[in-house]
Amino acid sequence: MTNLPVDGTPLAADPLTRAVLEIDEYAAGIGWDQPARLFALVDTARLRNEEPALAAQLGIDENADASLTPVEQDEVPPTVALDEFLGTIAWPDAVAGCAMTVERLMLPPSAEESVPAGMDEDALAKWVAEHPDRQEVRMTVAVLRDGRRESALRLREKDSTAEVLTGADLVPGLAEALTATFEE
Repeated sequence: MTNLPVDGTPLAADPLTRAVLEIDEYAAGIGWDQPARLFALVDTARLRNEEPALAAQLGIDENADASLTPVEQDEVPPTVALDEFLGTIAWPDAVAGCAMTVERLMLPPSAEESVPAGMDEDALAKWVAEHPDRQEVRMTVAVLRDGRRESALRLREKDSTAEVLTGADLVPGLAEALTATFEE
């Protein structure tokens, strides 16, 4: 027997982990080959009190037990590099944290030894895309203003909620870039 609520999202004790898994499950429902998605993480009780119409639109009622609610933001421009795009973000005080889901190709650590030297970014991306050991992964990373972070990784070849990996430091570069969006 699995510990899954009705929506299929695994149970998690930590609110940040629950938010990451909720976003991962949302992205899984949309399918693969999607653009990056950015989410504001807001305190659920504060949202219900200060923005009851928005809370109702999001389906958050008085019985909702999630302490963080992900709110998807406008589409991430596909023609702008993620680090450049994130450098333009400034969050209002009501936003407790943020999250992003992005798909990438990755290689196992054993493939690092075979990376040809002197490749530019485009050539390296092409080399990875053609590598026989490449795997498609969806990374969901969330950070809070206080520095806490959480990540979820879903491999396309193991596209199952039960196979999602979670951990605070699975995607440190993206976590640092998201954290920078809260710096003054």
